[in-house]
Order: sequence, then C-alpha cells, then structure tokens
Amino acid sequence: MRKISTVVSFKYFRVAVTFLQICCRVRHPSLSEPGAGQTLQDDMLSVRVAAALTRSIPRQAGFVSKNVAAACVGVKNLHTTRPWLQKTGTAEVSSILEQKIMGADTSANLEETGRVLSIGDGIARVHGLRNVQAEEMVEFSSGLKGMSLNLEPDNVGVVVFGNDKLIKEGDIVKRTGAIVDVPVGEELLGRVVDALGNAIDGKGPLGSKIRRRVGLKAPGIIPRISVREPMQTGIKAVDSLVPIGRGQRELIIGDRQTGKTAIAIDTIINQKRFNEGTDEKKKLYCIYVAIGQKRSTVAQLVKRLTDADAMKYTIVVSATASDAAPLQYLAPYSGCSMGEYFRDNGKHALIIYDDLSKQAVAYRQMSLLLRRPPGREAYPGDVFYLHSRLLERAAKMNDNFGGGSLTALPVIETQAGDVSAYIPTNVISITDGQIFLETELFYKGIRPAINVGLSVSRVGSAAQTKAMKQVAGTMKLELAQYREVAAFAQFGSDLDAATQQLLNRGVRLTELLKQGQYCPMAIEEQVTVIYAGVRGHLDKMEPSKITRFEKAFLQHVLSQHQDLLSAIRADGQISEASDAKLKQTVLNFLSSFE
Repeated sequence: MRKISTVVSFKYFRVAVTFLQICCRVRHPSLSEPGAGQTLQDDMLSVRVAAALTRSIPRQAGFVSKNVAAACVGVKNLHTTRPWLQKTGTAEVSSILEQKIMGADTSANLEETGRVLSIGDGIARVHGLRNVQAEEMVEFSSGLKGMSLNLEPDNVGVVVFGNDKLIKEGDIVKRTGAIVDVPVGEELLGRVVDALGNAIDGKGPLGSKIRRRVGLKAPGIIPRISVREPMQTGIKAVDSLVPIGRGQRELIIGDRQTGKTAIAIDTIINQKRFNEGTDEKKKLYCIYVAIGQKRSTVAQLVKRLTDADAMKYTIVVSATASDAAPLQYLAPYSGCSMGEYFRDNGKHALIIYDDLSKQAVAYRQMSLLLRRPPGREAYPGDVFYLHSRLLERAAKMNDNFGGGSLTALPVIETQAGDVSAYIPTNVISITDGQIFLETELFYKGIRPAINVGLSVSRVGSAAQTKAMKQVAGTMKLELAQYREVAAFAQFGSDLDAATQQLLNRGVRLTELLKQGQYCPMAIEEQVTVIYAGVRGHLDKMEPSKITRFEKAFLQHVLSQHQDLLSAIRADGQISEASDAKLKQTVLNFLSSFE
C-alpha cells in the first residue's frame, strides 16, 4: 500500500513539474520576441513560483491528487487561452498565480476526536477523547451535543442531549473544550427555553451575549447574610403562617393534584405589583423550571402567565416528559444559572423547580445506564449531592456583594403522603422549611390544602412584616389548639365553654384562610381580613358566610378606606391609630352585613 502511494505521489509530482514548465513557456514564448530584456526578472519570478509551489505540495497522496486535479484544469485553461495571454501579457497571470500560491493556508486545525463504541438508551460509549474533562460538552458528527460524565480508563461515558437514533457506532465525536453553559441575562425574560438555553417559543433568537456555566459552586459563608426581606406569595395561609424570605429555600411537598404548582404560579403572579414599580430593589424576577411535565401542561402554564401579564418578568425553562433524561437532569441547573445572573448583579430572583422528584428519577436512569452502583431505592449514592449543590446556590448576598438574592421553591411529589421516603427526606433536610399539602384537606374544600401543623418556615419569620406578625402571631397558637381539641370533640358532645370557643374560632379561621386560585392578595389586604378573624369579630358569624364576608369587606375597604391600607403598607405595622380605625371599620361593616 505504501509503495502504491509513493508511485502515485511521484506521478502527480511529475504532472506538477510539467505544469510549471508550461507556465514558463507561456511566460517566455521566445527569447527573440519583444520583451526578452525582462528574461532575468521573469526567470527569478518563475523560480519563486516554483519554490513556493514545491513547498506547498502536501505529502499526503490524497491532498496531492486534489491539487494536481486543479493543476490539470489550470493547464487546460492556459492552453485554451494562450492567444489571449499573448495579447494581455504574462506578468499579470504570473502575479495572480503567485498570490494564489503564497496565500494558501498551510496551517493545521487540530481537534481531539473519538469514535462511538456503542450507543443506546441515551448513553454513548466513546473511545478516545483522552483529555476530555468531566461534564465537558462534546459534539457528535450528526450535530447532536452530549456531556461526558463517566471518565473510565478505556472509554468515556457520554449522555446524549437528544434522540440517540441519530448516532451510529463508529461516528466521530469531537471535544468542544467547554463545560456546559447556557445564555443568561434580561433578554431571556418573557421567553421559553429548553435545558440548553435554546429558544423553543418560536419568537426568534434570544439576543443574549452573556453565557454562564450551569454547574457553578454555591456562594460561601462570607458573601452571605441572613434572610431579612419578605418574599410575599399573596397567599394568606403562607404569608401569615409559613412566611418566606428572599434568599430562603422553602419546599412545597404533597401528593399529586393537591395544588403544589398552583401555589408556585400564584407566587409568580403576585410579583406583578412589585415589578411594575421603578424600585429595582423591590422587583423580583421569576424563573419557572418545568421538569418531566407534559408539553400541554407547560403550554397552559405559559398561557396563564401571559394572561396575567406575568411573562414579561418570567423565564420558563422546559424539559418535558418527551425530552431525554439528561435534559431533565440538566434543566434545574440551567435555570439556576439564569437566576444567579440576577442575584450576582444586585437584583432579586425567584426560582421554582417543578419538580425535583422527576429530576432524581432522570438522574437514577442515567446513573444505572452508566453502570454506577445503585443504593437505596436504586438511586445512586450521590443523589443527596445532586439536590444539595443545586439548592445551596439560593442565597441572600450581603451589601459588599451587591445585596441580591435568589429564592428557591423546590417542589417534591410524594406517594400516598409518605414524607419519609428517600428523596422527600433528603430535600426536607436541605431546605429551610416546607409547605405540606394534604389530599384529605384538598377534597374537604380547604384550598390551598396546607397542613398548618406539619408546615414550617425556619428562617422566614425574621423576614415577616411587623403588621402581619401583629395579627398572625395569635392565629398560629389558636389553630394549633383547635387541631388538638378537634380530635377529642368528635367523641363527646359535652364540652365546656372555653373548648367550644376554641372550636368556634378555629373553624372560622380555617374558613378565612381559604383562597381561590390565581387571585393573590397584597399584604395589607391580608392583614385587614385576618385582623377581623383573630380579634373575634367573626365568632358569631355562620362559617358558611365567611368567604362571602371576606369578598365584600375587601371591596368595601378598597373603595372607601384606601388611606387605611396605604398607612399599613407605608408603616409596615398596625399603629394605634390604624388599629382603632380598622376596628371601627370592621364593626361598621358587620352591622350592615347580612
């Protein structure tokens, strides 16, 4: 084979030399012709041309054949245009040839490549790529991207971001040299993107020039500061009993169809009142990460946010059930990087992971296919680290680092209310509290179906507004006592007056905390309504009338007592004057309410 290649190369070299001779003849038809005085100059030029051509002839037979083919075409063209050359002169042709030869790119573009040994179930085993980094993006010859996860002695385990049917054994895989990153910035607001940051809403390119790695480390202790600003959800039961602060991680946990996503969406819609203002410190940008959901569900959610005029400050990251497991695994980290852009620029952001149970399942699938050893419930040993490194990136930064924050609301789906399963207990231990939703309460008509006894916020009380603390402080205690005596009340009818009073108050407060979907309330509106309940003004009202009373009372206050609401909002607390006025307003309204 080497001998044949040498013969072919020599044959093509002779053709190239012949081409040079033809060039020289064209340039010097006869020394006796006019212009023979330029012979020395032309000879020197021809020598330079020959030397340059000789240097540029590649040693590989394949490249030689291509160059010689071009040379043959050139000879043919020279032969057919010789009369024209004699008319126009050969100096111009020589200069053009010299420019072309001198300008040939002889630099080599080296890329480290490997070959696919096997492909299946979204996992490619690649031979080669000896210097590839962990979590580096690689590119297949079909154009699909992948991420290297398993770095083994003889091969690399690559997860494929897409349909692996486009990849065959033996395909070339090349390194990109870049760890997986996504576009970030305010240009993404109002858009729907996939886990790699590509727009999927049909509104054209994103226009973002800033990119950020998806797997950055969480901030350390020094840049952080304790949670101190409220993150208002607009939901009475949450803002009063399990308050959330900016920079907190609050878990939303419950069975399927108990209203977990509804709480998250209401929270996004409630931020409209802050984002329409001009104060950047009050604005809260939202990122919603949909993991393993139906495409139709995501489309409905985007439509709901658009109808509420909330998409303009929201980014939706979608890795649906039909997407590959690696994309479902990657989506939360991509969304977190987008939120960190706002946090690190002194702004405030809220990110919702809906839900992390499906991310854990996707990661389990990838790990088992990569032959990593399984642990409890077949999850890999580092599934705790999967969620902890994600949720630890939510933080409140101190003023030296911009004072921004990233608040996380992860969602976990339980099976039959089992909060002691592996993934729920992991995430409960990572987060700063949980909002527990119960199926039983949901079907009783108590919506949002929050179990106030099991729900807790470990750091949010420091961020709760003083006005809400004044009215909600006693409500927690009264509801706890109500739950305690309600269990005994069903066994006997002979109850003393104090116990009966506790039951009456508890029933009415429970009714008062009910709230419709997609109608979040401002904090001052919540304070006025809860005030009426905890101060005993509703104790004699039929529980069935509480919801109607709340709606009518709010309309009355909004239309005739705006100054009272403004005072509570401005002061952040209920002053003595506001307390007296609010009490009089409630009594006057109750006297006319039927």
